[in-house]
Amino acid sequence: MAAIFNPFQMAQQQFDRVADMLQLDESVREYLRWPQKEFHFRIPVRMDNGSVRLFQGFRIQHNNARGPYKGGVRFHPSETVDGIRALATWMTWKCAVADIPLGGAKGGVVVDPAALSNGEKERLVRGWVQQMRKNIGPRQDVPAPDVGTNAQMMAWMMDEFSLLNGEYTPGVITGKPVGGGGSLGRTEATGYGVVYTTREAMRHLGIDGSKTRAAIQGFGNVAQYAAVAYKQILGGEVLCVSYWDYNDKRAYTISKERDFDPAFLLSITDQYGSVNKQKAQSAGYVFEDGGAWLSKDADVLIPAAMEGQIDAVNAKTISSRVKIIAEGANGPTTTEADEIIKARGIFLIPDFLCNSGGVTVSYLESVQNDMNYYWTKDEVLQKEDQILTEAFRTVLEVSLNEKVDLRDGAYMVAISRVIKAMQLRGWI
Repeated sequence: MAAIFNPFQMAQQQFDRVADMLQLDESVREYLRWPQKEFHFRIPVRMDNGSVRLFQGFRIQHNNARGPYKGGVRFHPSETVDGIRALATWMTWKCAVADIPLGGAKGGVVVDPAALSNGEKERLVRGWVQQMRKNIGPRQDVPAPDVGTNAQMMAWMMDEFSLLNGEYTPGVITGKPVGGGGSLGRTEATGYGVVYTTREAMRHLGIDGSKTRAAIQGFGNVAQYAAVAYKQILGGEVLCVSYWDYNDKRAYTISKERDFDPAFLLSITDQYGSVNKQKAQSAGYVFEDGGAWLSKDADVLIPAAMEGQIDAVNAKTISSRVKIIAEGANGPTTTEADEIIKARGIFLIPDFLCNSGGVTVSYLESVQNDMNYYWTKDEVLQKEDQILTEAFRTVLEVSLNEKVDLRDGAYMVAISRVIKAMQLRGWI
């Protein structure tokens, strides 16, 4: 029987590896291996049929040495507390590696959002805020959207917090709709950031992006805009994407040998990333098993779905053509798969560097909320590009100087920055 994947154990293993390299003091290690605070609560929701249903909710705050806790709220039916712990931990490193003044946190609710009506979703997100109102805020902890949540749900969260506190507080939540305190460019930010860092990797490796093809796992927000940006920014081709079909309750890989059009697929995709199968097939798209994306004959693999998707078994099926893996998701590659990928000489851009565009623009959204002045989309994306390019180059320099892979290099940068803030604040 295969061992059950535990993302928090993986997050700790990744940290421990670099902690050994940095020869960290044992007390500092223990401080950073575990979250500072955890909130577990039940949310009662009046359903449309009049019954009351209880939902399990979480908010886990890992570290705030560099600034207020920051991280999304995920709605997923198989969410676990260890999954949230891992994501909170990675958020600390993500903010630090991008050098933005925020800490790490993550929230979640165990629920299938596709099974709820809009009214039920609104009551659930407002209930989440009611449970957390004393422990979130613009200078305390700033939630954001994640898997299963969206801009509208963030607007409800912000409104509930404002109502409970008696004043309009747009900075309590990021990822809000434009016109409701949100930032232009936020929707595209994570996917574009994946491509910005991939572009920098290609420059380092001497690869012409316009001559490459990418295979993408997922077709939620991150994957959608990574696919669009791959064509727009790099001039490359997308070979396939995968997605979870909420009707069929299974994953599919959608491919097209020529003229794959991410914008067309976006136009026939619902809010949860499920593609209209009939319309896609009519346009010449082929549907395969959900895992087929990984073995496609692509130059770049972009896992942009969930944790633990590339493991010791399926990593061996990766095509010999693959030169770069850009981790659009959080924790998509297990530690065992990491070693296989490294041995094959594939250049891997680690998750908390590769997908840090979302939290970067979330930070820029908070800045705009504070100023009550909003930038154009081009200004926002230009600032994101500048921040992520600098982050990539800093990590690459450490990686080359210390003769470690990019994941270890990113951890070295992030951990060192968090420890420095802890020292300056007198915590250690």
